[in-house]
Amino acid sequence: MKVNNRLFEIVYILMHKKKVTAKELANKFEVSTRTIYRDIETLSGANIPIYASKGKDGGIGILDEYVLNKTILSEEEQNQILFVLQGMKKIKGQDEEDILERLSILFNKKINDWLKIDFSSWSNIQEEQFDIIKCAILNKQLIQFTYYNSKGEESRRIVEPLQIWFKDKSWYLISYCRNKEDYRIFKIARIKEIKTLQEHFKRELPKEQKEEKYNFKKILLELEISKEMAYRVYDEFENNEISKKENGNFIVKVESAENEWVYGYILSFGEHIKVIAPNRAKNIIKDKLEKTLKNYL
Repeated sequence: MKVNNRLFEIVYILMHKKKVTAKELANKFEVSTRTIYRDIETLSGANIPIYASKGKDGGIGILDEYVLNKTILSEEEQNQILFVLQGMKKIKGQDEEDILERLSILFNKKINDWLKIDFSSWSNIQEEQFDIIKCAILNKQLIQFTYYNSKGEESRRIVEPLQIWFKDKSWYLISYCRNKEDYRIFKIARIKEIKTLQEHFKRELPKEQKEEKYNFKKILLELEISKEMAYRVYDEFENNEISKKENGNFIVKVESAENEWVYGYILSFGEHIKVIAPNRAKNIIKDKLEKTLKNYL
């Protein structure tokens, strides 16, 4: 273990257990008690209030009121760090939970369980799959998987994973695709048979993350949705995208990626929706409805 890491661990242990013997620390870090005493001198020289006491209940301790980084991080900054880690823990990760616990002790703050995120029922992203992608991004390792695009086409991809996005109710992987030799976005729900490869990469995420770089084709839709679908309108659209007609129906103006999913989504409203614009979208919906009707003739 590197010295700096050991020093940090010693401070954490003292703040967590309040008092410990030099022998206990020496056994934990597999060093001599002499080394531990040198570490204590180093920490004391850094103005960390560590003390040693003799006798039956003696040992090495740290003042109760000490808060690590109090002079470096403001109260608000400490809270923000804990909030971010708590959000990460809710999504996935024993590692994030361990870090959250340690920092809450170091900052001398009680964790306020302010956020609950549960993907177990409403998301079909498997925990193991998400973890594979996360680790590959952090370790800069290639991943390989089978992908099913919005046209139903199957392909085998090898990519350099760069970032996970949560956008418009879905999880996406931003990556550099070795097959296409360009940046691509993949909907994680359509990624199957994923595995990590041994090869590492050096590529970084571009600073300017323009959606067109990732092959998004946009469409501006104007929709009329019947008042009976009010629950879906308020659930699935932003307030600034919604207006109301005198008859109670809704006019929704929304920008979306143009793909098979968005047309399937429109069709999911059945007779309760009408595409007002653009004409191209109206024609595509009409064509799909005619083809569907033929299945019942």
